[in-house]
Amino acid sequence: MADDDESRTRRDLLRWAAGGAALAALSGCKKPTPRPDEPPRDEPTPAVAADASLVRVVSVPTAVEGGVLPDLLGRFREQSGLRTELVASDDLYALARAGKADVAVSHYGHKHAEQFVMDGFGEWPRTLFSNQMALLGPKADPAGVRGLDDAGEAFRRIAASKSTFVLNDIDGVRYLTEILWNLAGRPERDGWFIDDRAHRREDAIRFAAEKSAYVFWGLTPFLRSGNAELEPLVLGDPLLQRMLVSILVKAAKVPGVNMVGAGALQDFLLSPITQAHVREVRYPGAARVTWVPGGRHNRTAFLPKK
Repeated sequence: MADDDESRTRRDLLRWAAGGAALAALSGCKKPTPRPDEPPRDEPTPAVAADASLVRVVSVPTAVEGGVLPDLLGRFREQSGLRTELVASDDLYALARAGKADVAVSHYGHKHAEQFVMDGFGEWPRTLFSNQMALLGPKADPAGVRGLDDAGEAFRRIAASKSTFVLNDIDGVRYLTEILWNLAGRPERDGWFIDDRAHRREDAIRFAAEKSAYVFWGLTPFLRSGNAELEPLVLGDPLLQRMLVSILVKAAKVPGVNMVGAGALQDFLLSPITQAHVREVRYPGAARVTWVPGGRHNRTAFLPKK
C-alpha cells in the first residue's frame, strides 16, 4: 500500500474507533514447533488483541529527558482522546520486539534500528526532529570559540591554539570529530588532542572539566548532568544535529500492537502544527532552541496534505 493511502487509512480507522466502534481482535494462530537454530524473537506467538485506547511509546532517553515527547504526547492525548504510555530506554528495540511498544523513537543511526526494520518488526523510519550536540568547553574559552555557529572553524581554533580537547569515545562523536579534524586541515594531534579510548559520556565530561578541555556531547544529557565547570559554547551548526525517527511496530510480527493508534500518533507528530511546536520546546532552564523539526525530510507523498 502506498504511504499516502496508508496515512489516510489510519486516519479513517481512528475516526471510526473514536466514534465508538469496537476494534476486532487480531486472529489467533498456532505456534509451530521451533527449529533448534531459530532465534526466540522470530518465533510466532498467539495473537493478542490490541488495546485500541492506548498507544505505547518507547524512546531513547534524550527525547524524554529533553521534554519533547512528554510535551507532544500531552497534546496528542488532548486531540485524539487516546491514552499514551511513555518509557525511556537505551534498549528500546528489545522492548519493542517483546511486544511492549507500538511506536519506537530513536536516533536514525541507533545501533539496533536497522536490524529491527530489516527483520520485519518495524515499518520504515519516519524522521521527526533532531536534537543538538554541543561543543562544550571551559568558561575561560582559551580558543575563543564561544558563540560560533561553524563547528569546523571552532575546531580549527582549538587545534591552532593547542587548547586541550578530549574525545568523547562514542561512535557518533568520534565520527563527527574526524570530519572536523579533516575540515581543520588534519593538524598534528600531539600536545592537545586526548584520545585514549577510555572516556565516554558522563565520564568524558568529568574528565574534560578536570583538564579545562573542550569536548562534544549531546546538549540534553549535558544539561541533565548539571556540570558547572563546562558550558555549551558552539551550537547551531547543522553538523551538530542528530535526527530522531519514529518506527511503527508491525502487528503482523508482534502480538498486541495497536497499529491504528500508532499510525495516528505518527500522523500527529508529522503534522505542520506539531512540527512548528517542536521548535518551541525547551529543555528546562535552557533559552536556546533545543529541538529542530525534521518531518520535511520524509518523502512528499507521505506528508500531510492539510
